Amino acid sequence: MGKIIAVSNQKGGVGKTTTSLNLAACLGILEKKVLLIDLDPQANATSGIGIDLKKIKKSSYHLLEHSEKISNIILKSSTPNLDVVPSDIDLVAIELELVNHPNREFMLKEALREVKDKYDYIIIDCAPSLGLITLNALTASSSVIIPIQCEYFALEGLGKLLNTIKSIQKIHNRDLEIEGLLLTMYDTRLRLSNQVVDEVRKHFHNMVFKTIIQRNVKLGEAPSHGKNIIDYDSTSKGAKNYIKLAQELINNNF
Repeated sequence: MGKIIAVSNQKGGVGKTTTSLNLAACLGILEKKVLLIDLDPQANATSGIGIDLKKIKKSSYHLLEHSEKISNIILKSSTPNLDVVPSDIDLVAIELELVNHPNREFMLKEALREVKDKYDYIIIDCAPSLGLITLNALTASSSVIIPIQCEYFALEGLGKLLNTIKSIQKIHNRDLEIEGLLLTMYDTRLRLSNQVVDEVRKHFHNMVFKTIIQRNVKLGEAPSHGKNIIDYDSTSKGAKNYIKLAQELINNNF
């Protein structure tokens, strides 16, 4: 049975989409069968993996409203072993449309039943909010990866997210675990980056991934070319970091 992992943090700009698409791609390159689900209306993971937004007819919006089966929405990517459920701007409306639905928190979980045994990993790129879309992702997931940037205010808002996870564990998904906190945008030259790493590790111990994602220009450039970091520049620090993260994740799940 596939492991479903949400990549979530209500703070924007922490490397959530970068992590979702590159981790998914690296798992595929390491011969795991992977489905990447874009649950952000901005659709950055979709375009960043090389899918033309203009050609999308069905998206995660149709998945959440159950108007289309997931098998009719999944697209093949150019990355080995990686399929994608794309997003588009329609997803913005879903929170209002589902507000009175009796099973509104379980729409994604239900939709994934059909395919969850066909993949080793299902990676969900969440929107930067703690609204109904993210709630659906966390209710459907086995675990959550929380990216934290190595900058001032890094831990701001983390308590709120951890409280949300606790309440989801109580009410909607008692099996939800924290896969790990992932330190991103690490700059070896900055003392502040090292202070944040120390602070996070002091507070959260083994919950923090050993792999740290370093600040890397290539990571920022790759999505604008519709490529994951391995296809864009396999020799870059970013590529090495994400391959290492994928290997750490696989080892942790043995």
